[in-house]
Amino acid sequence: MVLTYMEEKNLETCLRSIAEWSSDIHVVDSGSTDGTLEIAHKMAHQVHHHDFIDHTSQIDFVLRELPLKHEWLLILDADHEVSIELKESIDSMLNAGAPGVDLFYCKQTYIFRGQTIKSLKKWGRLLRHRNVEIEGGELVDFRYRVKGATGYLRGHLIENNQKEHDLDFWIDKHQNFATRMAIEEALRRAGKIEWSFNPRLSGNPDERTVWLKQQWYALPVFVRPFLYFGYRYFWKLGFLDGPTGLLFHFLQAFWFRLLIDVKLLDLERQIQSGQVSVDDLMRAFSHSFGVRQEASSDPVP
Repeated sequence: MVLTYMEEKNLETCLRSIAEWSSDIHVVDSGSTDGTLEIAHKMAHQVHHHDFIDHTSQIDFVLRELPLKHEWLLILDADHEVSIELKESIDSMLNAGAPGVDLFYCKQTYIFRGQTIKSLKKWGRLLRHRNVEIEGGELVDFRYRVKGATGYLRGHLIENNQKEHDLDFWIDKHQNFATRMAIEEALRRAGKIEWSFNPRLSGNPDERTVWLKQQWYALPVFVRPFLYFGYRYFWKLGFLDGPTGLLFHFLQAFWFRLLIDVKLLDLERQIQSGQVSVDDLMRAFSHSFGVRQEASSDPVP
């Protein structure tokens, strides 16, 4: 399943990487007006529409409503390319069977302005969809609740968003992400939203990420972006990524996190002055769940 919106620059590469390998390719589009749908109808088996609120609502729609042909589902964004090694690893798993495992994680390589950036994360991408639910509680990222065990695949996904060669596009996208993440953190600080699974440092990548987020929230604002940039650029050897790597780590690990902190403090000042209430933020946050529930009751387009 591939999520799309205005992805004519990316989608064909993504679909070509799976076209001869998968017999059930679904594209879920959220209102593209460029050439995205033309490519999707030409290369995918089914094309659906669902209005975008966040990744959580899109994946929830997929898990609830799509007529999926197979037991296992690989979830992709349009700027992803599935490597040969990852496809071979999935084939090996399917041939051997994976009793009791409902979710597989894989590494993800990120291309920024033509430069390969080493990823620090493993993402859950292959799931036994009947045994997995999406965690509703984040406005940018997404996590899974899994009935069974989790596992790891060899190989990696390649994320190479051609639109991000325009730095203005990258900055605008991350300013939107920063607003969403500031709202989410303000609500977590107020105790209005919580994760529905137990965060653990020794758990699977989703549980570990949430545990690390909790430690992040406890750090002083305006200090934590400096700490994270130092961790990424020096401790994790980001300086080996060269000049383009320096730009990426500065923007993604420092500027983006600093922007979230600024927006978070602005929100807290507005709450303290009565300009906005926590309940107002909660209603805006909960809008996602309400629309998702309404959409899930409709037939698949």
